[in-house]
Amino acid sequence: MIWGVVLGALGALVVLRLLDGRLFKVPLLAWLAAWFIAVAVMLGFGFVVPIPSSMLKIYLAIVAGALAVYATTDRDRLREVGEPLAAFATERRFVIPLVLVVLAIPAALAAKIYRDMTQPPTPPFFGRTVHPAPPNQITVHDKPFDLTNLYNPHRELEATNPTLYRQKVASGREVYYRNCFFCHGDLMRGEGMFAHALLPVPTNFQDPGTIAQLQENYLFWRIAKGGPGLPEEAGPWSSAMPAWDQFLDEEQIWDVILFLYDFTGNRPRAREAVEPTASHEQR
Repeated sequence: MIWGVVLGALGALVVLRLLDGRLFKVPLLAWLAAWFIAVAVMLGFGFVVPIPSSMLKIYLAIVAGALAVYATTDRDRLREVGEPLAAFATERRFVIPLVLVVLAIPAALAAKIYRDMTQPPTPPFFGRTVHPAPPNQITVHDKPFDLTNLYNPHRELEATNPTLYRQKVASGREVYYRNCFFCHGDLMRGEGMFAHALLPVPTNFQDPGTIAQLQENYLFWRIAKGGPGLPEEAGPWSSAMPAWDQFLDEEQIWDVILFLYDFTGNRPRAREAVEPTASHEQR
């Protein structure tokens, strides 16, 4: 059903392309609108794991910007797009539709504001767990990891080889500022440049109720699997965090975990049980 809608939207574009110039001329403005609608349908309905609404708005804004750049970087295209818009705004035959559009835009905004202000708060269908229990085992890069016995293999370097440990922290710093700070921010307070467009907002690692209360194996799971890897008990939770195991290797994930604790001055939560003597089977 979902892919039927997506393929239908893309198929309509193909049909328009085949008929364009043969049976009729498709205006460029209609082409741009058709592409925007087709991409919106694909992003909104074409994935098994839905894209969070906050991220969907960002993607659609990027698509709209790209289409606007395409339409305005060539004089012929700019004229083809601008002429019907100018005609709609200035010709007398469009007075009534123009008035309706001018009235409809603020009316729609006012209706949305009124609806948001008057809508009673509704609790979630079930309780949401901020720090849900991790699974017993995950697979990262086709390798299984037993989360119940997993620990950061580089943590012991802090005592046994401080020089190498600082190198690992520096590596984690590079990973963080290449990938994570856009949402979590320069100071790890969840105030990155994308943070205000996301719901829920990114985690504030400076909050003592976050990573200071968690073990490093928990962070390994959350970073590796991101929002798509959250269990049902964590819902409804439209986390925009990607599954970073698609972009980072195992070493990079452990390094960035070291950097998170080092930068915030926190220590990972100690295990209640005795640490395993070795983790070479995980590596």
